[in-house]
Amino acid sequence: MIKIVECPRDAMQGLHEFIPTATKTKYINQLLKVGFDTLDFGSFVSPKAIPQLRDTAEVISGLDLSAGKTKLLAIVANQRGAEDASLFEEIGYLGYPFSISETFQLRNTNATILESLSRVETIQNICQKNNKKMVVYISMGFGNPYGDEWNVDVVQKWVDILAGIDIKILSLSDTIGVADAKTISYLFSNLIPPYPDVEFGAHFHTTPNSWHEKVDAAYKNGCLRFDGALKGYGGCPMAKDDLTGNMPTENLIYYFKTINEQLNLNEIALQQALNMAVDEVFPHLTSLK
Repeated sequence: MIKIVECPRDAMQGLHEFIPTATKTKYINQLLKVGFDTLDFGSFVSPKAIPQLRDTAEVISGLDLSAGKTKLLAIVANQRGAEDASLFEEIGYLGYPFSISETFQLRNTNATILESLSRVETIQNICQKNNKKMVVYISMGFGNPYGDEWNVDVVQKWVDILAGIDIKILSLSDTIGVADAKTISYLFSNLIPPYPDVEFGAHFHTTPNSWHEKVDAAYKNGCLRFDGALKGYGGCPMAKDDLTGNMPTENLIYYFKTINEQLNLNEIALQQALNMAVDEVFPHLTSLK
């Protein structure tokens, strides 16, 4: 079954203009009506690092989870964040950005890869004690701009280690939008078969002209979990390309419709969420579609 993970957190986190808490809450409540598998909705990190999401705890208090279908995921970067997030029963998943590029790991979480692995183990223990599941994002999973070593063996090494400490959801992140169909096919076709009990996901950043080949390659090589953000808002500023944003969720939905995969989404609620994104949440941004 295809799982669509909608990521308003990734769409919002880099914006300098603060989105009011009431607006965030209204938008996420609308997204909850759509029926996505998961919402990557907020983060518990230092407000100095990501001021846009300093109100995540307040947002939670205003959410209507009565439908009960969509699960909430929050990003954490260390033990304190994991402990803070685990206090909320509403949150089902804690996500951690684990970079296989030493340079990016230091920049992103102020930790080496080995220090980061220790954090993963600590956060995994917190998850297990608090009935949460951990999602590890393998950042720079398709290459990096720093000259750090990258190949399928490097990726495989860290997948082996993470799976070995019982991480059951691993999402490969195309952090700077460099993945192409050949690389995606090669990675997923090699990584997925040895681990039938691990759920592999794809968190792609993309340009308007390259999204289809990325989704197609991942799906045809066994990936069933896809992250996106409505209208393609957000993405990685290090891509240094104004057209490189998040994978537009509406494009994901279109792709799976064309191959007759059933997503069971509320189309009316989806259109209302798209309208809200353009008119209320991100009115100052230009659609990347």
